[in-house]
Amino acid sequence: MNEKIPANRPVTIYISAASDLMAERETLGRMIAGLPVTLAWRIVQTPLGAEPLDLEAVRQADLYLLLLGGDIRAPVGLEWHTAAYARRPISAFLKQGPARTLAGQAFVRDTGVEWQPFSDAAHLRRRVERLLAEFLLRHAIRFTLTPPEVEQLTALMKPETETDQPAGGEGTGHSAVILSRERFMPSEGVIVDGNG
Repeated sequence: MNEKIPANRPVTIYISAASDLMAERETLGRMIAGLPVTLAWRIVQTPLGAEPLDLEAVRQADLYLLLLGGDIRAPVGLEWHTAAYARRPISAFLKQGPARTLAGQAFVRDTGVEWQPFSDAAHLRRRVERLLAEFLLRHAIRFTLTPPEVEQLTALMKPETETDQPAGGEGTGHSAVILSRERFMPSEGVIVDGNG
């Protein structure tokens, strides 16, 4: 897609995954926040519990990531349908190992997407990290990536067979906005520094 993204707009990644994939959701949130670029990110995830569903974020997503474990659960099907209808770039990942329900099997068969298998959160992290690095490099001019950012993203393109090093930390299994001081100065609020 060659659509223009305003300079101040965060890169929006929508992670569509049910609560049975919390480890994977958290791993992807940490990985995206740790990418070696000074871009602002908006990471929106399938709501849990009483959180509101943000279908507008699905429609505006720069990348839509669909994750499936053993079953398809609401509202993942609606999110996928919205992304497909809005012609968002969809990357689908299917967890290997868990027995799939009949509804899960039908969803895998009937979506018409190419499912990429993953074995655990670390394997998924590596696959999505490469996907995001490729996406950012393909649109390096649009995102005004610096030469050091291009070099660091290129380094992430090593073959998948190399050992994965999962990122530490926790608590990123929910939606978030990650801003870069270098590229985004908020009009309201306060910048929180981790050194305080």
